[in-house]
Amino acid sequence: VSCSQFAIQFRQFGTQSALFIGVNTKGDLVSTRMTNSSVYYGVNELVCNPDGSSVSCSAEGNLTFSPCGVLCPCPTCTVIGSTVVNFLNYVVSVPDRCAYTLLSESGVELLAVFRDRRRKDFSLLDKVILRLDGPGVNITLGPGLRLQVNHPQPQREWSSSNDTIPGLCYSSGGSSDEVLPEFSSSSCEEQFPEPADGTINCTTVTERCELLYEAPFTSCHNLTDPDSFIGACINTLCTYPAAYVKACDFQTGDSLEGWRSEVGCSPPRASCQDVLCSDHEFCVEDVSGGTICACRAIFASEYRSTGALGEPTVCDGSSASVTLVGCLLEEKGIDYSELHLNNQSCRGQKDNVSHMVTFGFDVNNTCGMEVEHNNSQMIYKNSIMMSNSSDIITRHDIFNLDFSCFYQQPDIKTMSFRIKDSSVIQQIVSGPWNYTLTMKTFSDAGRTRAIEPSTELRLKQSVWVELKTDGLDDKLVAVVTDSCWATDLPLANSSLRYDLIVSGCSNTADQTVKVMGNGLGTSNYFSFNMFEFSGKSDVVYLHCKLNLCAKKGNTCAPSCGGKRRRRSARSQYEDGSSAFITMAWTN
Repeated sequence: VSCSQFAIQFRQFGTQSALFIGVNTKGDLVSTRMTNSSVYYGVNELVCNPDGSSVSCSAEGNLTFSPCGVLCPCPTCTVIGSTVVNFLNYVVSVPDRCAYTLLSESGVELLAVFRDRRRKDFSLLDKVILRLDGPGVNITLGPGLRLQVNHPQPQREWSSSNDTIPGLCYSSGGSSDEVLPEFSSSSCEEQFPEPADGTINCTTVTERCELLYEAPFTSCHNLTDPDSFIGACINTLCTYPAAYVKACDFQTGDSLEGWRSEVGCSPPRASCQDVLCSDHEFCVEDVSGGTICACRAIFASEYRSTGALGEPTVCDGSSASVTLVGCLLEEKGIDYSELHLNNQSCRGQKDNVSHMVTFGFDVNNTCGMEVEHNNSQMIYKNSIMMSNSSDIITRHDIFNLDFSCFYQQPDIKTMSFRIKDSSVIQQIVSGPWNYTLTMKTFSDAGRTRAIEPSTELRLKQSVWVELKTDGLDDKLVAVVTDSCWATDLPLANSSLRYDLIVSGCSNTADQTVKVMGNGLGTSNYFSFNMFEFSGKSDVVYLHCKLNLCAKKGNTCAPSCGGKRRRRSARSQYEDGSSAFITMAWTN
C-alpha cells in the first residue's frame, strides 16, 4: 500500500513565476511488493525506489524502509519559464503558447498554461489549473489571480490500462504531451520567429546559471541534481536560482538563507501577486521599482510595427473616437488619467477588463473640436494631450496625439448619359465620414414628377434639378452648389458652354434660372428653361460643381444681392478643389 501527498506551489519571484510540485511518500507506507516475486537485496545495499523512498539491507539481514529525502531524493517536478524539470529528471521544453497536462492521477489533473510575454517566439508559465474529479471543478492560480472556481465540460478519462502516466511531469518527450484545446487559443501552436536579442550574452548567461554548481547550493547537490536546473536556466536565458532553492528546501528543509547576497542576486523589488492584468497583458516590474501591466509581444506587434499607440480613428455618423492601448501607455510611463482633449474636461474612459482607453467627441459635445479646410477635405480635428504641469521639472515625455475625421469634398467622376434614368447617384467613399450625393431632375416645382426615359422635354420647358446628400450631418456642414453649366460635349471643360449658376448664384443673363436653398442645408435645387445649342446635336450635358461648407460659426449661403462680378467659368473648373456631377439628356 502506498500513499502519496502532493505539494503544489505557484511561487512568485518578484514579477516572475515558477511552479513546484513535490511528492512525499511516508516511509511506513512504501509500496514494495514481495508476495508474487522474490526481491533480493545485497548486504548494506541501498535501493532507491521511483517514488524516492529507499530500502536498505543490514548485515543482520534486516530491511529498513525510509521515506524520500532521507537517503534518496524526493521526486520533484518544477516548471521554470517554459521548461519542465520533471519527476524523471528529464528537461522538457514547451515549444508554444498552449496548455498542457502536468500530471493526472487518481481523478486529479494539474494543468499548465503557457503564454508569450516580451518575445513572440518564447513562452513562460502563465497560470496553473487544478482540475478535480466528481463535480468537475477548476481551481486557477497565477500571478494576480485570486481563487477562481468554475464548472467546465466533463474532463477526459484516462484508461486504467494505460501504463504511461500522462503529463509533462512524467514526459520523456512522447505522445503524452498533448495540447489541451479547451484551455488554449486556436493559434497557440503558431510560431513567430524573431531575431536573437543582441543585448543577451549567452556566455555570461551560462556563467550566471552555473552558479548553482557553487556554494551555498552545494549542500543540496546530493539530493537535487543541479544539471537539469542549469539547463532550464540557460534555456530560458534568465536567472532562476530561486526554483532550485525551493526544490532543495522541499527535500532537505534547508532554505539556504542569504543565498541572494552570497551570489550577488538582488532581491525582487515588487510583487505581482495582487496585480490584475488583462488577457493581452502580463505583470512586470517597471523602471521605478513598481509594477505595471505590460503588453504581450504578439498582441503588441501590430501596433509596434507602425509606431501606433492604439486603434485607427473611428468616424461614425457625426462622432469621432480613438482607442489607445493601456499597456502601451503604461510601458511609456504615461498615466491615462492625465490625458485629455482640447477641452480639459473631456477625459479618456478606461475599460476595466481590457484596459483600453477611449477618447471621443461629437456634434453635441465637441470637446474643443477644430475645423480645418483644404482643397479636397473639410477636417474635424481634436488632440489628446497631457495636462500642463506647474512644476519646474517633469519626468514625463510630452504627449500630443492628433486625430480627426473629415468629409471629402464631392469628388465625382463625370457621368453622362441621355436621360434614361431619373437621377445620377455617386457614393463618396474617399473619406472616413462617407455620404452619398444624388442629382435628380423633375418636371414640376414640387419635385414629385421625376423625368423618366419616356418623358418628352420641349424647348422652353421648365426643369428642376435637385442636388441632395445622404449621410451628412446638417449641424456640421452645408452643401453649396458653386456653379452649374451646360456643354454640347461630355467634357466638362468643353469650349462651348453655357453658365446657369455662377459663384453660387443664378446667371443674371438668364432670367429663367432660379436657385433655392443653396448653402442652407445638405441639399438644394435650381430650375431653368430647357434649351439646345444652335447648330449642334440635340444632346445637352449639365455639369455642377459643389463644395461642403463647415457651419461652425460660418454662414454658408452665397450672397447674391446686387450686381456681381462674373468670374471665368474656366478658372473655376481648373481650381484644384473642383468636384463635379454631370448629367445629360436630349430634348
